[in-house]
Amino acid sequence: MKINGKPYRSIWAVKNNSAVEIIDQRKLPHVFEVVRLEQLEDAATAIRDMYVRGAPLIGATAAYGICLALKKDPSDTSLEQAIKLLADTRPTAINLRWALSQMQKAVISLPEPRRVEMAFARAAQICDEDVVLCRSMGRNGFELIERLWKQHNRAINILTHCNAGWLATVDWGTALAPIYMAHDAGIPVHVWVDETRPRNQGAHLTAWELGQHGVPHSVIVDNAGGHLMQHGQVDICFVGTDRTTASGDVCNKIGTYLKALAAEDNKVPFYVCAPSPSIDWAIHNGLEDIPIEQRNGNEVHTLSGMDEKGRVTVVKITPERSSVSNYAFDVTPARLVTGLVTERGVCDASRAGLEALFPEKYEA
Repeated sequence: MKINGKPYRSIWAVKNNSAVEIIDQRKLPHVFEVVRLEQLEDAATAIRDMYVRGAPLIGATAAYGICLALKKDPSDTSLEQAIKLLADTRPTAINLRWALSQMQKAVISLPEPRRVEMAFARAAQICDEDVVLCRSMGRNGFELIERLWKQHNRAINILTHCNAGWLATVDWGTALAPIYMAHDAGIPVHVWVDETRPRNQGAHLTAWELGQHGVPHSVIVDNAGGHLMQHGQVDICFVGTDRTTASGDVCNKIGTYLKALAAEDNKVPFYVCAPSPSIDWAIHNGLEDIPIEQRNGNEVHTLSGMDEKGRVTVVKITPERSSVSNYAFDVTPARLVTGLVTERGVCDASRAGLEALFPEKYEA
């Protein structure tokens, strides 16, 4: 994607693999800043403190974290310690563990002198594969938008939640990829962007992305979605996923479940863009088997933004003595999901639907 006309990915290795660079998403949309990761602890901090976020990008950052660890010490002990440190940074998104497993398989059988080169090659491959997956998902989701446009012959109103654009992946995005492709194809679209408290990923990141790409959009408060659906102002919903079960339950940013309930009540199609690395093929019951991360209460206590003098600042919005609870994700049962948009096609949110597209994942 492009920022002020210049193409960017969300993560990349610098020349000669001397370090890795990322976009510091904590400072968007007001400040665009690139941060350099030079050691394992930098990558762990970037994931834990949300310099990067979004399941696919978390996985890519973890992959490069392994590279940085092996640069310092290519031993088995170093590899094991790096995997444990990175695995503990975020408990919910399955891409993190998938990427760590991929990196371990790539280097574990190699002699130590060859591990760093192979690690960087596999991390780069994981990033390239993510771009291909997102582009394929985009094409499959594009067909859903195109069908609605041909049916209605007017601008298509799309509601999304959190950020599932290129900032959440390596490029293109998951839930935003179909929207970008529809816009680029000349189909008129308008996106309702949930602000997505408490981190405001919608207001800060999705709105910024869409603006950079020239896609018409409006930021709305999180609780406005149901009202818009009641009044026929939403044609389709696209959201991403941090972990989807092998039976189609979807774990995503807190508040997704409420959007799915409103969509079901108002007969609005509700699609989840789910690349296969975000699917946990080992579990089936999302409510019982997916750990829900609880984050620092300061994310609820405070808001960041730009003041009237152009300074980015943080303000407290709650009473001093009030306690808060900060659940980062919720689970949307498969019965509320119209379909899963994957890199191999669109399917029902069910074991049968996923098995038809990914039969090898269900082999005994």
